[in-house]
Amino acid sequence: MTGAISALFRHPIKGFTPEPLQGAALVAGGAFPADRLFAVEDGPSGFDPAAPAFIPKQKFAVLAKIAEVAKARTAFDEATGVLTATAEGLAPFEGDLSRADGKAAFADWLGALLGEAASGPLRVIDGVGHRFLDHPLGHVSIINLASVRDLAQKLGRPVDPLRFRGNLYVEGWPAWIENTWDGRELTLGGARAKVFKTIVRCAATMVDPATAERDIDIPAALFEHYGHVLCGIYVHVTEGGTIAVGDAAGVVG
Repeated sequence: MTGAISALFRHPIKGFTPEPLQGAALVAGGAFPADRLFAVEDGPSGFDPAAPAFIPKQKFAVLAKIAEVAKARTAFDEATGVLTATAEGLAPFEGDLSRADGKAAFADWLGALLGEAASGPLRVIDGVGHRFLDHPLGHVSIINLASVRDLAQKLGRPVDPLRFRGNLYVEGWPAWIENTWDGRELTLGGARAKVFKTIVRCAATMVDPATAERDIDIPAALFEHYGHVLCGIYVHVTEGGTIAVGDAAGVVG
């Protein structure tokens, strides 16, 4: 059962713009490179940088809570720490997220964009090695593009795969086969991984990433057509290695 990696994405700021990559280096036991490095608190989250721990997504400015987050187009330069952001009606933002003043400036810019949609106060936090994942052990996420297309066919309308905010998008697997792979080993380019669990989908998938509108109730559609609310799998990297667009992705054995 072998497919191919069609696309790779990282999400440097939890809930914000997916950034495409041509390749990445996976590390055994680690999360996807530069993924969910930062998060934006929407009111105090209780996160303690001295003792970082999992915080539920509802504590942050994310699509599941605030659809207007998709109005921001962000890009992060990992080498310099500089974030750039644009949104209709606002002056472009540029700031260094490695600095306190850069974080505060982005929070102010974002506050002007989100307005009353945010509870506030907004604050950018850095895990400094901790990742703000949707599941405490959801290290790397994979989306089967055939499954997304099957859902779109059932709905009679396009469904942007980026709604599911995965790290790897794979072509060539039968639709929904991934739901049967808990505990199975995968080869991903030059790396190996073990399927940890299927991904339960939430209100974030209801938001069109292009328009920032809640236009399809994806969890309800999944349940109506399949009797579950799953789309995608979390995997744990067991052997590090490089992966790239076009590399093989398959089940071992």
